Amino acid sequence: MTTTTPAPGQTPPSLPTRGPSSGGSSQRRRSRRAQRIADTASAGWKLLVFKILVLGVLNALGVYAALVLYASGRPVIAALVVAAGIFISWVYFRRGGLPVKYVLPGVAFLLIFQIFMVLYSGYVAFTNYGTGHNSSKDDAVHAIMLQSQERVPDSPTYQLAVAERFGELSFVVTDPAGDVFIGAEEQPLEAVDGAVLDAGVVVDVPGHDVLDFAEVLQRQGEITQLAVPFSEDPNDGMLRTQDARSAYLYTSRYVYDVDADTMTNSETGTVYADVGDGAFTSSAGEQLMPGWRIHVGMDNFVRAATEPAIRGPLISVTIWTFAFAFLSVATTFVLGLFLAIVFNDPRMRSRRYYRLIMILPYAFPGFLSALVWAGMLNQEFGFVNNVLFGGAQIPWLTDALLAKVSILLVNLWLGFPYMFLVCTGALQAIPDDLTEAAQMDGARPFQAFRLIKLPLLLVSLAPLLISAFAFNFNNLTLVYMLTGGGPRNLDADINVGATDILITLVYKVAFVGADRDYGLASAFAILIFLLVGTVSVIAFRQTKSLEELN
Repeated sequence: MTTTTPAPGQTPPSLPTRGPSSGGSSQRRRSRRAQRIADTASAGWKLLVFKILVLGVLNALGVYAALVLYASGRPVIAALVVAAGIFISWVYFRRGGLPVKYVLPGVAFLLIFQIFMVLYSGYVAFTNYGTGHNSSKDDAVHAIMLQSQERVPDSPTYQLAVAERFGELSFVVTDPAGDVFIGAEEQPLEAVDGAVLDAGVVVDVPGHDVLDFAEVLQRQGEITQLAVPFSEDPNDGMLRTQDARSAYLYTSRYVYDVDADTMTNSETGTVYADVGDGAFTSSAGEQLMPGWRIHVGMDNFVRAATEPAIRGPLISVTIWTFAFAFLSVATTFVLGLFLAIVFNDPRMRSRRYYRLIMILPYAFPGFLSALVWAGMLNQEFGFVNNVLFGGAQIPWLTDALLAKVSILLVNLWLGFPYMFLVCTGALQAIPDDLTEAAQMDGARPFQAFRLIKLPLLLVSLAPLLISAFAFNFNNLTLVYMLTGGGPRNLDADINVGATDILITLVYKVAFVGADRDYGLASAFAILIFLLVGTVSVIAFRQTKSLEELN
């Protein structure tokens, strides 16, 4: 093959080109690149708008919360809310810091729903917060002054109009001299400028909406219950109405002395003083209710430890709680492990269908299953008594001992599928060669399981058993839905039954009955926290010895 070399002065031949297709491919690449840049820019501004909208809503809520907190006398918390809003906005608007942007929501929810709740429960445990002691001293004085109010016999008639602003009702009254005043439930009467009157009745007030006749009729109940302080001094009485047209002065039989900090019954002359118990108390020990919330230090814990009517039931409930949690874990683990071993045998046919049947109780909600079992164990018309025991009247849920047995059996029904699942997975992760080698060395099948498989199982299952113990320690749903904690212990000062565990005791003390003691319930909650934490720490330390088997 020969090549032709151009002579000196001649132009070398040009190389062949790919034609128009080469320019089209390059143009398509540039077009795709431009499209990707446009899409990125589009996503960028869309994301920016989304962040502005979301953070705008959050900041608006934060500003509103800060204003409410500041107005209610909590400037420190209001400042913290504002600082948190500024910090969150800075994190999400600055460049970089991607890990913080993902971690911050989780930290915020942890602080709100975990840390704050624990700290607030601890705070309540050192107060007398509960029925009759759920507000401030000023609110208590106001509530006491509302008690046993009577209309002043020579009270002048005040022409009344009802106004509203931001959902709050106010009285707009005209006194006999023609002067106009306005006041609300927590706002004493004050003079009004610019009010418009018609036949002596106010028809328009700057900044307020005066209710018409139909609106007054619609809110008649609220209006007749409203009491507006006549002045800053609670002893001057309050204005009230019965027909929403005329208001009269009402005074209470109690007289409050601000300087002496006492409340005096004007009819009997009994003096009630603030002796530090969160209520006005007479020399005979009688208290005026409602009281107010105060710090009581360790009083709730001292009551739980020293008062026989509380200490005895608390000790019995604590013992039963430990027994219930331990027996629940033990029975569900033994049954679940047994079924896992049985259905893990390769010689059994249709194992997948049997396993499906075994986990059915785990698929139903716990509270629904407890309610169904409560009906089945009913003494008179339950399925268990009428069908299985031929109509016998066995008090499964009303006898103290049988109620405890019933709870353990129902919990076994609900809990063994979970243990069956985890034991099945753990068994399948252990090589069969270990068992075969042990049997070749002369170990019997049970010895091989007990000395080899079981320790290996416990390596992976020990943390799950500890968590199951903590769960059953606080298994409110089962106990409350099945027995309600009953049968009731009538000798105790608190609402407690034979099957109550600590968490149901806390729930009853805090939320059931006419007298609710949130402080004592919070003290019990702290006790639960300490017990569960101590047991978990000890158990996890003990499980470290199993890690040597790996």
